[in-house]
Amino acid sequence: MLKLIKPLARRIHGCTLPIFLASLNPSPPPLSYPHPPSSQGYIKATLVGGFLRSFCDLRRIFSFEVAMAAVRAIVRGGALRLPQCASSVVVKGYQRSALSSTASLCLKVAPLRQSFVQGPIVQTRKYQGCRVVSAEYSVVEEGAAGSLEYRVFFSDKSGKTISPWHDIPLYAGDGLFNFVVEIPKETSAKMEVATEEPNTPIKQDTKKGKLRFYPYNINWNYGLLPQTWEDPSHSNPDVENAFGDNDPVDVVEIGERQAKIGEVLKVKPIAVLAMIDEGELDWKVVAISTDDPKADLINNVADCERHLPGTLTAIRDWFRDYKIPDGKPANKFGLCNKPADKDYALKVIAETNEAWAKLVKRVVPAGELSLV
Repeated sequence: MLKLIKPLARRIHGCTLPIFLASLNPSPPPLSYPHPPSSQGYIKATLVGGFLRSFCDLRRIFSFEVAMAAVRAIVRGGALRLPQCASSVVVKGYQRSALSSTASLCLKVAPLRQSFVQGPIVQTRKYQGCRVVSAEYSVVEEGAAGSLEYRVFFSDKSGKTISPWHDIPLYAGDGLFNFVVEIPKETSAKMEVATEEPNTPIKQDTKKGKLRFYPYNINWNYGLLPQTWEDPSHSNPDVENAFGDNDPVDVVEIGERQAKIGEVLKVKPIAVLAMIDEGELDWKVVAISTDDPKADLINNVADCERHLPGTLTAIRDWFRDYKIPDGKPANKFGLCNKPADKDYALKVIAETNEAWAKLVKRVVPAGELSLV
Protein backbone atom coordinates (compact mmCIF):
# COMPACT_ATOMS: atom_id res chain seq x y z
CA MET A 1 0.00 0.00 0.00
CA LEU A 2 1.31 3.37 -0.97
CA LYS A 3 1.06 6.04 1.71
CA LEU A 4 1.61 9.75 1.89
CA ILE A 5 3.32 10.66 5.12
CA LYS A 6 2.07 14.18 5.70
CA PRO A 7 -1.44 15.53 6.47
CA LEU A 8 -3.04 17.76 3.86
CA ALA A 9 -5.79 20.28 4.38
CA ARG A 10 -8.62 21.93 2.56
CA ARG A 11 -11.31 24.40 3.59
CA ILE A 12 -14.78 22.87 3.23
CA HIS A 13 -17.89 24.97 3.85
CA GLY A 14 -15.91 27.35 6.05
CA CYS A 15 -14.26 24.60 8.10
CA THR A 16 -10.71 23.41 7.58
CA LEU A 17 -10.52 19.62 7.57
CA PRO A 18 -7.23 17.73 7.62
CA ILE A 19 -7.15 15.04 5.01
CA PHE A 20 -4.71 12.23 4.66
CA LEU A 21 -4.35 10.42 1.35
CA ALA A 22 -4.05 7.01 2.90
CA SER A 23 -3.92 4.64 -0.03
CA LEU A 24 -4.09 4.24 -3.73
CA ASN A 25 -5.52 0.76 -3.92
CA PRO A 26 -6.65 -0.50 -7.32
CA SER A 27 -8.76 -3.64 -7.29
CA PRO A 28 -7.17 -6.63 -9.05
CA PRO A 29 -8.48 -7.05 -12.59
CA PRO A 30 -11.27 -9.64 -12.67
CA LEU A 31 -11.16 -12.74 -14.80
CA SER A 32 -12.46 -12.34 -18.31
CA TYR A 33 -16.25 -12.40 -18.23
CA PRO A 34 -19.04 -11.00 -20.42
CA HIS A 35 -19.85 -8.26 -17.89
CA PRO A 36 -16.64 -6.44 -16.84
CA PRO A 37 -16.74 -4.02 -13.91
CA SER A 38 -17.35 -0.37 -14.64
CA SER A 39 -14.33 0.76 -12.62
CA GLN A 40 -11.39 -0.92 -10.98
CA GLY A 41 -9.96 1.28 -8.31
CA TYR A 42 -10.56 3.72 -5.56
CA ILE A 43 -8.80 6.41 -3.57
CA LYS A 44 -9.47 6.51 0.16
CA ALA A 45 -8.84 9.48 2.39
CA THR A 46 -8.93 9.20 6.17
CA LEU A 47 -9.51 12.01 8.66
CA VAL A 48 -6.58 12.62 11.04
CA GLY A 49 -6.10 14.84 14.08
CA GLY A 50 -5.06 18.47 14.00
CA PHE A 51 -5.56 20.90 11.12
CA LEU A 52 -3.64 23.16 8.80
CA ARG A 53 -4.96 26.65 8.26
CA SER A 54 -4.00 27.46 4.69
CA PHE A 55 -1.85 26.71 1.73
CA CYS A 56 1.01 28.40 3.59
CA ASP A 57 0.90 25.57 6.10
CA LEU A 58 1.21 23.09 3.27
CA ARG A 59 4.08 25.10 1.88
CA ARG A 60 5.97 24.88 5.18
CA ILE A 61 5.81 21.09 5.05
CA PHE A 62 6.23 20.42 1.34
CA SER A 63 8.09 21.95 -1.52
CA PHE A 64 6.03 24.40 -3.59
CA GLU A 65 5.61 21.83 -6.39
CA VAL A 66 4.42 19.09 -4.04
CA ALA A 67 2.06 21.40 -2.13
CA MET A 68 0.49 22.63 -5.37
CA ALA A 69 0.06 19.07 -6.61
CA ALA A 70 -1.63 18.17 -3.32
CA VAL A 71 -4.04 21.09 -3.55
CA ARG A 72 -4.85 20.33 -7.19
CA ALA A 73 -5.54 16.68 -6.37
CA ILE A 74 -7.85 17.53 -3.48
CA VAL A 75 -9.68 20.31 -5.33
CA ARG A 76 -10.26 18.11 -8.35
CA GLY A 77 -11.43 15.23 -6.24
CA GLY A 78 -13.52 17.14 -3.77
CA ALA A 79 -14.27 15.85 -0.29
CA LEU A 80 -17.44 14.64 1.34
CA ARG A 81 -18.67 16.34 4.49
CA LEU A 82 -18.49 13.88 7.38
CA PRO A 83 -21.52 12.86 9.43
CA GLN A 84 -20.87 13.42 13.10
CA CYS A 85 -20.56 9.72 13.82
CA ALA A 86 -18.11 8.92 11.03
CA SER A 87 -14.35 8.78 11.25
CA SER A 88 -13.39 8.80 7.59
CA VAL A 89 -13.99 10.76 4.45
CA VAL A 90 -13.68 9.82 0.82
CA VAL A 91 -11.93 11.94 -1.76
CA LYS A 92 -13.68 10.95 -4.95
CA GLY A 93 -13.96 11.92 -8.58
CA TYR A 94 -10.33 11.35 -9.55
CA GLN A 95 -9.70 10.70 -13.19
CA ARG A 96 -6.54 9.59 -14.88
CA SER A 97 -5.43 13.19 -15.46
CA ALA A 98 -5.85 13.96 -11.76
CA LEU A 99 -3.86 10.90 -10.80
CA SER A 100 -0.97 11.97 -12.98
CA SER A 101 -0.90 15.36 -11.24
CA THR A 102 -0.20 13.67 -7.90
CA ALA A 103 2.84 11.78 -9.12
CA SER A 104 5.15 14.06 -7.16
CA LEU A 105 3.36 13.20 -3.91
CA CYS A 106 5.42 10.06 -3.47
CA LEU A 107 2.55 8.18 -5.16
CA LYS A 108 4.16 5.97 -7.74
CA VAL A 109 1.10 5.86 -9.89
CA ALA A 110 2.77 5.07 -13.21
CA PRO A 111 2.67 1.26 -12.75
CA LEU A 112 -0.89 1.50 -11.46
CA ARG A 113 -2.38 3.97 -13.89
CA GLN A 114 -3.43 1.31 -16.37
CA SER A 115 -5.54 -0.33 -13.66
CA PHE A 116 -7.84 2.69 -13.64
CA VAL A 117 -10.52 3.51 -16.18
CA GLN A 118 -11.67 6.89 -17.38
CA GLY A 119 -14.36 8.43 -15.24
CA PRO A 120 -15.00 8.73 -11.52
CA ILE A 121 -13.58 6.25 -9.08
CA VAL A 122 -16.06 4.20 -7.07
CA GLN A 123 -16.58 5.65 -3.61
CA THR A 124 -15.37 3.42 -0.80
CA ARG A 125 -17.37 2.78 2.32
CA LYS A 126 -16.45 4.38 5.62
CA TYR A 127 -14.63 2.57 8.38
CA GLN A 128 -16.01 2.52 11.91
CA GLY A 129 -18.64 5.07 10.91
CA CYS A 130 -22.38 5.22 10.56
CA ARG A 131 -24.61 6.15 7.67
CA VAL A 132 -28.30 6.24 6.89
CA VAL A 133 -29.40 3.51 4.49
CA SER A 134 -33.12 4.35 4.34
CA ALA A 135 -35.64 6.61 6.03
CA GLU A 136 -36.07 4.00 8.77
CA TYR A 137 -32.61 2.49 9.23
CA SER A 138 -28.93 3.29 9.56
CA VAL A 139 -25.86 1.10 9.73
CA VAL A 140 -22.75 1.17 11.89
CA GLU A 141 -19.60 -0.37 10.47
CA GLU A 142 -17.17 -1.92 12.92
CA GLY A 143 -13.69 -3.15 12.09
CA ALA A 144 -11.74 -2.54 8.91
CA ALA A 145 -13.36 -3.57 5.64
CA GLY A 146 -11.50 -6.51 4.18
CA SER A 147 -10.75 -7.98 7.61
CA LEU A 148 -12.17 -10.92 9.54
CA GLU A 149 -13.51 -8.48 12.15
CA TYR A 150 -15.53 -6.30 9.76
CA ARG A 151 -19.25 -6.15 10.61
CA VAL A 152 -22.16 -3.98 9.47
CA PHE A 153 -24.74 -3.57 12.25
CA PHE A 154 -28.21 -2.13 11.70
CA SER A 155 -30.10 0.39 13.85
CA ASP A 156 -33.64 1.74 13.79
CA LYS A 157 -34.67 5.39 14.18
CA SER A 158 -34.26 5.24 17.95
CA GLY A 159 -30.69 3.99 17.63
CA LYS A 160 -31.57 0.50 18.84
CA THR A 161 -29.53 -2.29 17.24
CA ILE A 162 -31.74 -4.56 15.17
CA SER A 163 -31.39 -7.64 13.01
CA PRO A 164 -31.63 -6.99 9.25
CA TRP A 165 -32.98 -10.52 8.89
CA HIS A 166 -35.59 -10.59 11.66
CA ASP A 167 -36.53 -6.95 12.38
CA ILE A 168 -36.78 -5.30 8.97
CA PRO A 169 -40.25 -6.17 7.62
CA LEU A 170 -40.54 -8.17 4.43
CA TYR A 171 -43.55 -6.32 3.06
CA ALA A 172 -43.13 -2.66 2.11
CA GLY A 173 -46.70 -1.98 0.94
CA ASP A 174 -48.22 -1.60 -2.54
CA GLY A 175 -46.96 -5.03 -3.57
CA LEU A 176 -43.35 -4.08 -2.84
CA PHE A 177 -40.75 -5.78 -0.66
CA ASN A 178 -37.76 -4.62 1.37
CA PHE A 179 -34.42 -5.79 0.04
CA VAL A 180 -31.22 -5.65 2.12
CA VAL A 181 -28.06 -5.19 0.04
CA GLU A 182 -25.21 -7.48 1.03
CA ILE A 183 -23.03 -7.25 -2.10
CA PRO A 184 -23.00 -4.12 -4.30
CA LYS A 185 -22.86 -4.72 -8.03
CA GLU A 186 -19.42 -4.85 -9.67
CA THR A 187 -17.71 -6.10 -6.51
CA SER A 188 -16.41 -9.56 -5.61
CA ALA A 189 -16.19 -9.77 -1.79
CA LYS A 190 -18.67 -12.44 -0.68
CA MET A 191 -20.61 -10.53 1.95
CA GLU A 192 -23.56 -12.08 3.78
CA VAL A 193 -25.76 -11.75 6.83
CA ALA A 194 -24.18 -13.66 9.70
CA THR A 195 -27.21 -15.80 10.53
CA GLU A 196 -25.52 -17.42 13.55
CA GLU A 197 -24.38 -14.19 15.26
CA PRO A 198 -26.53 -12.00 17.56
CA ASN A 199 -28.26 -9.21 15.59
CA THR A 200 -27.15 -10.98 12.38
CA PRO A 201 -24.79 -8.26 11.07
CA ILE A 202 -23.35 -8.38 7.56
CA LYS A 203 -19.84 -9.82 7.36
CA GLN A 204 -17.56 -11.28 4.72
CA ASP A 205 -17.91 -15.02 4.38
CA THR A 206 -14.90 -17.17 5.21
CA LYS A 207 -13.56 -20.59 4.34
CA LYS A 208 -10.82 -22.23 6.39
CA GLY A 209 -10.22 -18.93 8.15
CA LYS A 210 -9.75 -16.92 4.96
CA LEU A 211 -12.03 -14.29 3.47
CA ARG A 212 -14.01 -15.45 0.46
CA PHE A 213 -14.26 -13.70 -2.89
CA TYR A 214 -16.10 -14.56 -6.05
CA PRO A 215 -13.71 -15.32 -8.93
CA TYR A 216 -15.08 -12.28 -10.76
CA ASN A 217 -17.35 -9.36 -9.98
CA ILE A 218 -21.06 -9.91 -9.57
CA ASN A 219 -22.86 -7.69 -12.06
CA TRP A 220 -25.98 -6.89 -10.04
CA ASN A 221 -26.80 -5.77 -6.52
CA TYR A 222 -27.20 -8.89 -4.39
CA GLY A 223 -28.72 -9.48 -0.99
CA LEU A 224 -31.68 -10.91 0.88
CA LEU A 225 -35.36 -10.62 1.57
CA PRO A 226 -35.78 -10.11 5.34
CA GLN A 227 -38.15 -12.36 7.26
CA THR A 228 -37.76 -15.25 4.84
CA TRP A 229 -36.11 -18.63 5.39
CA GLU A 230 -35.44 -21.63 3.20
CA ASP A 231 -36.30 -24.49 5.54
CA PRO A 232 -33.68 -27.28 5.34
CA SER A 233 -36.25 -29.80 6.57
CA HIS A 234 -38.69 -29.03 3.75
CA SER A 235 -38.34 -30.64 0.32
CA ASN A 236 -39.82 -28.95 -2.73
CA PRO A 237 -41.62 -31.29 -5.14
CA ASP A 238 -41.37 -28.70 -7.93
CA VAL A 239 -37.56 -28.68 -7.76
CA GLU A 240 -36.36 -32.28 -7.63
CA ASN A 241 -37.48 -32.56 -3.98
CA ALA A 242 -34.49 -30.43 -2.99
CA PHE A 243 -34.33 -29.17 0.60
CA GLY A 244 -33.87 -25.52 1.58
CA ASP A 245 -30.38 -24.14 2.20
CA ASN A 246 -31.08 -22.77 5.72
CA ASP A 247 -30.69 -19.12 4.64
CA PRO A 248 -32.92 -16.15 3.84
CA VAL A 249 -34.09 -15.89 0.23
CA ASP A 250 -31.54 -14.26 -2.08
CA VAL A 251 -32.35 -11.31 -4.33
CA VAL A 252 -30.64 -10.23 -7.55
CA GLU A 253 -31.52 -6.57 -8.12
CA ILE A 254 -31.07 -5.55 -11.76
CA GLY A 255 -31.25 -1.75 -11.48
CA GLU A 256 -28.54 0.41 -13.02
CA ARG A 257 -27.31 2.01 -9.77
CA GLN A 258 -24.62 0.45 -7.60
CA ALA A 259 -26.13 0.22 -4.12
CA LYS A 260 -24.14 0.24 -0.86
CA ILE A 261 -23.64 -2.52 1.67
CA GLY A 262 -26.53 -2.44 4.13
CA GLU A 263 -28.76 -0.27 1.99
CA VAL A 264 -32.47 -1.12 2.25
CA LEU A 265 -34.31 -0.76 -1.06
CA LYS A 266 -37.94 -1.20 -1.99
CA VAL A 267 -38.14 -3.65 -4.87
CA LYS A 268 -40.71 -5.45 -6.97
CA PRO A 269 -40.07 -9.07 -7.96
CA ILE A 270 -40.21 -9.93 -11.64
CA ALA A 271 -38.92 -13.53 -11.75
CA VAL A 272 -37.32 -16.32 -9.73
CA LEU A 273 -34.65 -18.91 -10.49
CA ALA A 274 -34.53 -22.27 -8.70
CA MET A 275 -30.81 -22.85 -8.23
CA ILE A 276 -29.69 -26.20 -6.84
CA ASP A 277 -26.36 -25.76 -5.06
CA GLU A 278 -24.76 -29.04 -3.97
CA GLY A 279 -28.22 -30.57 -3.66
CA GLU A 280 -29.78 -27.67 -1.72
CA LEU A 281 -32.47 -25.37 -3.08
CA ASP A 282 -31.27 -21.77 -3.20
CA TRP A 283 -33.93 -19.46 -4.64
CA LYS A 284 -32.78 -16.37 -6.55
CA VAL A 285 -35.54 -13.78 -6.76
CA VAL A 286 -34.88 -11.32 -9.59
CA ALA A 287 -36.20 -7.87 -8.72
CA ILE A 288 -35.83 -4.21 -9.63
CA SER A 289 -35.61 -1.24 -7.29
CA THR A 290 -38.54 1.15 -7.48
CA ASP A 291 -36.14 4.10 -7.85
CA ASP A 292 -34.64 2.70 -11.07
CA PRO A 293 -35.53 4.61 -14.26
CA LYS A 294 -36.90 1.43 -15.85
CA ALA A 295 -38.87 0.25 -12.83
CA ASP A 296 -42.23 1.30 -14.28
CA LEU A 297 -41.49 -0.57 -17.51
CA ILE A 298 -40.46 -3.92 -16.03
CA ASN A 299 -43.04 -6.03 -14.20
CA ASN A 300 -42.45 -9.59 -15.38
CA VAL A 301 -40.18 -11.85 -17.42
CA ALA A 302 -41.49 -10.62 -20.78
CA ASP A 303 -40.91 -6.98 -19.80
CA CYS A 304 -37.39 -7.78 -18.66
CA GLU A 305 -36.56 -9.49 -21.96
CA ARG A 306 -37.96 -6.50 -23.83
CA HIS A 307 -36.20 -3.72 -21.93
CA LEU A 308 -33.12 -5.54 -20.59
CA PRO A 309 -32.62 -8.34 -23.11
CA GLY A 310 -30.32 -11.14 -22.03
CA THR A 311 -30.28 -10.14 -18.36
CA LEU A 312 -32.11 -13.18 -17.01
CA THR A 313 -29.92 -15.54 -19.03
CA ALA A 314 -26.80 -13.73 -17.81
CA ILE A 315 -27.93 -14.09 -14.18
CA ARG A 316 -28.58 -17.80 -14.59
CA ASP A 317 -25.24 -18.36 -16.30
CA TRP A 318 -23.34 -16.33 -13.70
CA PHE A 319 -24.71 -18.38 -10.80
CA ARG A 320 -24.35 -21.60 -12.75
CA ASP A 321 -20.65 -21.08 -13.46
CA TYR A 322 -19.11 -19.05 -10.63
CA LYS A 323 -17.76 -22.09 -8.78
CA ILE A 324 -16.09 -23.62 -11.82
CA PRO A 325 -12.83 -21.58 -11.46
CA ASP A 326 -12.44 -23.16 -8.00
CA GLY A 327 -12.62 -26.64 -9.49
CA LYS A 328 -16.22 -27.34 -8.48
CA PRO A 329 -19.00 -28.50 -10.81
CA ALA A 330 -21.52 -26.07 -12.24
CA ASN A 331 -24.69 -25.43 -10.27
CA LYS A 332 -27.97 -26.75 -11.63
CA PHE A 333 -31.38 -25.12 -12.00
CA GLY A 334 -34.83 -26.56 -11.61
CA LEU A 335 -38.08 -25.44 -13.24
CA CYS A 336 -36.81 -26.50 -16.68
CA ASN A 337 -33.67 -24.36 -16.30
CA LYS A 338 -35.72 -21.21 -16.89
CA PRO A 339 -36.81 -18.24 -14.77
CA ALA A 340 -40.33 -18.56 -13.41
CA ASP A 341 -42.55 -15.51 -13.73
CA LYS A 342 -43.63 -12.98 -11.11
CA ASP A 343 -46.58 -15.00 -9.78
CA TYR A 344 -44.34 -17.94 -8.95
CA ALA A 345 -41.81 -15.59 -7.34
CA LEU A 346 -44.55 -14.20 -5.09
CA LYS A 347 -45.51 -17.77 -4.16
CA VAL A 348 -41.91 -18.55 -3.17
CA ILE A 349 -41.71 -15.36 -1.10
CA ALA A 350 -44.96 -16.12 0.74
CA GLU A 351 -43.93 -19.71 1.50
CA THR A 352 -40.50 -18.76 2.80
CA ASN A 353 -42.02 -15.98 4.91
CA GLU A 354 -44.30 -18.56 6.52
CA ALA A 355 -41.29 -20.80 7.14
CA TRP A 356 -39.46 -17.88 8.81
CA ALA A 357 -42.48 -17.21 11.05
CA LYS A 358 -42.39 -20.82 12.25
CA LEU A 359 -38.66 -20.49 12.85
CA VAL A 360 -38.86 -17.41 15.08
CA LYS A 361 -41.82 -18.90 16.97
CA ARG A 362 -39.64 -21.98 17.52
CA VAL A 363 -42.19 -24.26 15.91
CA VAL A 364 -39.22 -25.75 14.08
CA PRO A 365 -35.73 -26.13 15.58
CA ALA A 366 -33.41 -23.20 14.97
CA GLY A 367 -30.19 -25.12 15.44
CA GLU A 368 -27.32 -22.61 15.54
CA LEU A 369 -29.29 -19.79 13.90
CA SER A 370 -29.62 -16.56 15.86
CA LEU A 371 -33.23 -15.46 16.39
CA VAL A 372 -32.34 -12.01 17.77
